[in-house]
Amino acid sequence: MTPERPAGESSATPPADHAEPRRAQWAEKLAAILFCIFCLELGLFLLFFPWLGSLWNNNWFITLKPQWRTVLLSQEVRGAVSGLGILNLIVAFLEIIRLRRFAGR
Repeated sequence: MTPERPAGESSATPPADHAEPRRAQWAEKLAAILFCIFCLELGLFLLFFPWLGSLWNNNWFITLKPQWRTVLLSQEVRGAVSGLGILNLIVAFLEIIRLRRFAGR
């Protein structure tokens, strides 16, 4: 027993797996590349900046609230900021690997 089709619906609809894949637009490709570059730069900055003594010791947060100085200059906070940098680098490398999705388009 086959289900009945509503009036006006054609029985000759092509299967979904034969549909041509959507081509990526140049804006999508550019956005993916810029996102990779942004993640790389941010990750490298967050990884190394906390360990640059004179720059980190005179950052904006310390001048904003001097009572935060001991916390912001601690090794733990510097390590946490560097950890965020490592996470950004991982995201950047995963996105670079995903850029292959545009290779055939």
